[in-house]
Amino acid sequence: MAGRGDPPEGTPEGLPGGEDEYRSVVFDEAFIRAAHLQEFSAQERMGEYAQAVRSRSSWEGRSGSRQAVLLVLLILLAFGTAIYLGVRNPYQPPVDERAEPLRTTVVPLAPQGPVPGGTPTQLFAHSPVAEYRTGAAGINLPIAGRTSHFAESQVVTGLSIAKDYLVASSLEPDVLSGATVRPARLLLDPDQLEQFDRSVESPSDDGRHALAGWLVRFDPRQVALAEPAARVQGTLRFEETSPDTLDVTADHTYTYALRPAAQGSGPVAAASLFTVHRVVHFRFDREDLRMHRAELLTSTVEAGPQACGADTTGSLKPLLAGARASDAGGGPAVTDPYATARPAAPALCGALAPSAQPSL
Repeated sequence: MAGRGDPPEGTPEGLPGGEDEYRSVVFDEAFIRAAHLQEFSAQERMGEYAQAVRSRSSWEGRSGSRQAVLLVLLILLAFGTAIYLGVRNPYQPPVDERAEPLRTTVVPLAPQGPVPGGTPTQLFAHSPVAEYRTGAAGINLPIAGRTSHFAESQVVTGLSIAKDYLVASSLEPDVLSGATVRPARLLLDPDQLEQFDRSVESPSDDGRHALAGWLVRFDPRQVALAEPAARVQGTLRFEETSPDTLDVTADHTYTYALRPAAQGSGPVAAASLFTVHRVVHFRFDREDLRMHRAELLTSTVEAGPQACGADTTGSLKPLLAGARASDAGGGPAVTDPYATARPAAPALCGALAPSAQPSL
């Protein structure tokens, strides 16, 4: 029979076979016991590339910690510098300071004879206002320039706000006739609104609440405008009074043509002129300029012809054509309301200079 592992017919003839054929490659037991497997480490398997990766030494660990500390210190230094510059920044908007109360002075000017009458055209042509401009055209802005702490544009803004207030409070027909006070009120600093409203509702001669210090208004029951456009002339001056405040002084003379309010069915009464010399001191901080509003510090008004005893804290009380002031004789100092750029009369009443009246 064939041996185990041989084909049934035996090993084919001519082919190598049999145990003798492979005996030379058979490992004996001693060789197998002597042989053992050896597994190389990762570094050994990388061979020559093992030097590309090196282990971190203890010194390098300490260096990394120092870099982290330095980074934290730099962040803290930058943060502290930002806070310091924020506190010291000179261009931060200043805190909006509260406006001071307005101080007012109203001086009536009494005529020294009868008040001249005529048509508005005749009166204007034969008075000092013959060359004055009409309405807002008489309030001219000066040549503006920058100051130490205010740009030229800010100065122009302050002058423009002052002009807007003068127009609203001295030339607006509805304000002059007592129909409204809104145009002037809208331009005031909010801190002065309470004082303004009290002056409108309950005017008094206390140096704080004379309505005539805020605006020009005639009693509509007694007086009407004979011509809506007044004649105006004067100056605007500006001055920086602190790094955060800009002052503007307005010194103007306004002349109105007036007539009696009630004409009835008879002939039209002659008109007469009424003159107001008004000096208003404005103050603007940066918030006022930004919000287009005005703060009034002082307002001095000389107005005539009026009787010295007339209550002029509210509406003005003009003497009309042909009227006389019985209390003008000899006492009050003569005052010319057309002479601007001068100290206002300190007295309670003044005498209207004859040159201030039309010469018909």
